Amino acid sequence: MAVGYSTTLRNARLDAITTAIGASGLLRIYDGTRPASGGAATTLLAQLALSATFAPAAAAGVLTASAITSDSSADATGTATWARLTTSGGTFVADMGVAVSGAEVTLNTVAIVIGGTVACTSCVITAGNP
Repeated sequence: MAVGYSTTLRNARLDAITTAIGASGLLRIYDGTRPASGGAATTLLAQLALSATFAPAAAAGVLTASAITSDSSADATGTATWARLTTSGGTFVADMGVAVSGAEVTLNTVAIVIGGTVACTSCVITAGNP
């Protein structure tokens, strides 16, 4: 049987993500197969700047990112399949899924074109219980 956590503990675990990112982290968008957590990344398609504080305190086991600045000039052409949260210096914090709906990171499009704009419409991380 899986372990169930209190809402207080789930919120604390999520808030640790904001703490780990620190001030002005990055959301990096990649194509290809997502590696094991923290593993070598594939092609960087876009890099978006996070707000000075990634997210307000988690509530009910959900962490919702503050505004994320669009990348006005994508680095490469490809299909966005996953994303990585990092510190401002590029240190790995978390990897997650990307889609136009139904993933932790929601983009305006997953069909990224070099030089095009990439916008994150939401980034929501849920710490659920079984």
